[in-house]
Amino acid sequence: MAGEVYVVGFGPGSPRLRTPEAVEAIRSADVVIGYRTYIELISDLLDGKEVISAGMREELRRARAAIELAREGRRVAVVSDGDPEVFGMAPLVLELASRLDEQVPIRVVPGVTAALAAGALLGAPLGSDFAVVNLSPLLTPPDAILQRVRLAAAGDFVLALYNPVDGRLLREVLEVLRRARGGGTPVGIVKDAYRAGQRVVITTLDHVDASSVDMRTIIIVGNSETYVWRGFMITPRGYHRKYAYP
Repeated sequence: MAGEVYVVGFGPGSPRLRTPEAVEAIRSADVVIGYRTYIELISDLLDGKEVISAGMREELRRARAAIELAREGRRVAVVSDGDPEVFGMAPLVLELASRLDEQVPIRVVPGVTAALAAGALLGAPLGSDFAVVNLSPLLTPPDAILQRVRLAAAGDFVLALYNPVDGRLLREVLEVLRRARGGGTPVGIVKDAYRAGQRVVITTLDHVDASSVDMRTIIIVGNSETYVWRGFMITPRGYHRKYAYP
């Protein structure tokens, strides 16, 4: 019997933001594989299932286990919070499968990624073109991260910054953006979006407290048109340039 692999994004953590397809993929799996924290967030879906949990930096082990179990005829769900394509497990599972020229079926199930979850809590900061940058230097050299931020800043993209785990690098990134956009640029900081302990702050580049963020935090930096109104962070799409407003 042929097995299969589902790489599932279950959203930011709240059961309310899981897609029906993600829930079905997890419930129908024989085996669920994920980072320990992710497993805890979906514990209500795991009754009767074999569960393989692992720590950080064990992503390759998880991907290999999923493929090996699928070869044995098992139906496997590899879970990520947010969306599995956005700094999640989908690229690694598919890359490993391609290197092995693997034949088992693999399907990616999308989820609500952290930038969208944080953006909704802030208002509408992603209303125009935006870029998503991973600030973790674990797999990408800091110089490459800084160069990507410089180019995105030059293009006036709104920036969603993931995984600000390196305090020194984060401060360098914020300084690059401050020089490009000015210290008054609106910044949204969201920690534990849609989870217990959720924290939402709107500030400016001049007043970001880099010591208050961690890998559970998303930082959204506005572009030249982003503004704040009554607690909402808003980036216009451009209708004001085409239509007469009241």
